[in-house]
Amino acid sequence: MELSMGNNGGASGDEHEAASNSRNQGNKAYHRHSNQQIHQLEKTQKKAQSERADNSVLRLENERIQCENLAIIEALKNVICPACGGPPFGEEERQRSLQKLKQENARLKEEHEKVSTLLTKYIGKSISQIDSLTPGAGSSHGVLTTNPGIDLERNPGLDNSQLVYKRRGILDMEKALMAETAASAADELVRLLRVNEPLWIKSPSDGRYIIDRVGYEKLYPRDSHFKSSNARVESSKDSAMVIMPGMDLVDMFLDPNKWMDLFPTIVTKARTILLLEAGTVGNRNGSLQMMYEQMHILSPLVPPREFYFLRLCQQLEPGEWVIADISYDFMRDGSPSRAWRLPSGCMIQDKSNGCSKVTWVEHVEVDDRTQTHRLYRDLICGRSAYGAERWIASLRRICERLAFYKEETAAAREFGGVITSPEGRKSIVNLAHRMVKIFFASLGMSGKLDFPQLSEVHNSGVRVAIRKNTEQGQPIGMVVSAATSLWLPLSPQNVFNFFKDEKSRIQWDILSNSNPVHVISHISNGTNPGNCISITHPFIPTENNMLILQESCTDSSGSMVVYAPLDIPAMNMVIGGADSSIIPILPSGFVISGDGRPDTGGDSSTSTSSTGADSGGSLLTVAFQILVAGPNVTSSTELNMESVATVNTLISTTVLKIKAALNCSNLG
Repeated sequence: MELSMGNNGGASGDEHEAASNSRNQGNKAYHRHSNQQIHQLEKTQKKAQSERADNSVLRLENERIQCENLAIIEALKNVICPACGGPPFGEEERQRSLQKLKQENARLKEEHEKVSTLLTKYIGKSISQIDSLTPGAGSSHGVLTTNPGIDLERNPGLDNSQLVYKRRGILDMEKALMAETAASAADELVRLLRVNEPLWIKSPSDGRYIIDRVGYEKLYPRDSHFKSSNARVESSKDSAMVIMPGMDLVDMFLDPNKWMDLFPTIVTKARTILLLEAGTVGNRNGSLQMMYEQMHILSPLVPPREFYFLRLCQQLEPGEWVIADISYDFMRDGSPSRAWRLPSGCMIQDKSNGCSKVTWVEHVEVDDRTQTHRLYRDLICGRSAYGAERWIASLRRICERLAFYKEETAAAREFGGVITSPEGRKSIVNLAHRMVKIFFASLGMSGKLDFPQLSEVHNSGVRVAIRKNTEQGQPIGMVVSAATSLWLPLSPQNVFNFFKDEKSRIQWDILSNSNPVHVISHISNGTNPGNCISITHPFIPTENNMLILQESCTDSSGSMVVYAPLDIPAMNMVIGGADSSIIPILPSGFVISGDGRPDTGGDSSTSTSSTGADSGGSLLTVAFQILVAGPNVTSSTELNMESVATVNTLISTTVLKIKAALNCSNLG
């Protein structure tokens, strides 16, 4: 037993040591990673948790973006084009548009090669050579002008000959481009002039020829010049025989002053900016010039149209010419003009009997709807106001007028016995023509001013403008112009007959004080009895020294009656054959046209008149000009406002008398 216990006691020490060792080994197994490793593992775990959190955030963001994309796609399906108000292009339309752009790109490349070839032939340089001569950003236009920032006096080191060569290179390139543009326009115009179908179709509304846009754009694709949704294209075609040899017409068309004389009721300003080619002597073939033109018709309520354009004359064969016009971006800065002339013009065919056949095409793009008063909107926006019919009608009337006073029998068409010499008759006719030009130029109402003390109630649509005149042939000083336009429920012919009848003058002319007038001379200007010049003597006790020169004319585009007072000594000078250009004259008058609306009465025949002469109503413009101050007045602010009010009252009272005489007093 003791041995046994002794053994147990001895064993107890060994077992305690073994147990202690066993616990130490267990502790080492539990701490199998070092502190550094544990730190690294904890860091990795935190990173993984952070990445899982970031992924969750990104997943949510991705889902949100996908929802937004789906919403945008749905919105795009229903989007409306801000330019045209239509739906967006579909895939098929997009492909067609892309194909069209590729075709346009190919066409532009072809034109570039043609111009490059032309330049090489024309000036012996390629485009790459000329591009090196193009001025930098300091040039205002880069064409036809030297750099405005270069001053030879301040830069004495600059070689003047280099500057001239640089400018000459630019001029030559621009001339070549102008020549190419005009030649292409002439080719297109000849085709438009010589064929009808398929390029021309008859309008279902009035039966006039208009260009078929689909067929035309297949042959001559081009972008619209104006981006506005109100822009429109006007096209028209007309022809007639006129009493003038073809070569004379060509010469007048190429002279800006004679051009204004041919169309005094349409063209108010014209000038040649650059003469590129004078043309062959004797037939003017190849004449090319850059021109400026301002057109204005009927009323101050109608906006004028301005063009910078190229005019080319080509003789197609003996006795046949084409005059081609096309707008050209001369200013290079997007001029504010709201009209752009596409290839337009006329063909002149001499008939060897003193007459010519003229075929006219007018083709323009315009954006003037918002600038046109609603009274004239139907007429102006109906393609007829500036159409070929107006140009042809005006040309026929003026050519007949010129032919009448040149004939030897002209004296037989003048009664009264006052004008006894051809020189006197010529002087009267020239004075009347200048009177008409001044009158229609005044309708533009440049320098229009507002006068707040003239209330709208009393103004009744009267527009007033003040200008200081310094031009010879008009009274020198401050001139007040006033004009108003109104609609009348009468045919244009009836309104014209009322105004041209001297017996009706006492019904509207306030200055005559209801006294009759006596016609002392009458000169016929054409086969229509309404085309004439007259000299009348009003029986006004306080103005016994005054005569009235009046011209009236009518054609399918409208009518006019223009008159001006002259004292007896000045009239005697003119009748005696003196130069009438020195006689100061200040005309007033009336312009009559159809209203451009279809006739709702059903009793008028179909009209081809450019102004709707057979429509149910007329548009009448009444315009007065009065000299209110002499040449010493320096500005309109020095005017007595009573003078302006007097002119306003004069024209308003005249309108009331006209309405009463025509039984239209119930009109507003």
